[in-house]
Amino acid sequence: MADHNEFGKQGEQMAADYLIKKNYILLEKNFRYRKAEIDLIAKKDNEVIIVEVKARSNDYYGNPQDFINQKKIELLVEAANHYVIKNDLDVEVRFDIISILQKNGKIHLKHLENAFLHF
Repeated sequence: MADHNEFGKQGEQMAADYLIKKNYILLEKNFRYRKAEIDLIAKKDNEVIIVEVKARSNDYYGNPQDFINQKKIELLVEAANHYVIKNDLDVEVRFDIISILQKNGKIHLKHLENAFLHF
């Protein structure tokens, strides 16, 4: 596996650990629907949180969260809708981003709640 792919997987695990530490219940990892993949699906209170994890080993090209485009958002919304219907859930859905940046030998994790709207 390429180094950047390995760092991406590590980033997803860091994000999952972070959410668990913040009392989220992790429901799914790498949920796939058609062309979409949701990195993490968590629950807190009566909300299902769809989490896109972006990990970068540097910020040369910008911040990790800046790499989520409109097409990715549309795919996430479609997959989230499928997940809610498939599991017959009556909950609010929130879309978050967890940005992980390795800079100067340190890991910086940023949790952006309600990162984008789904309508």
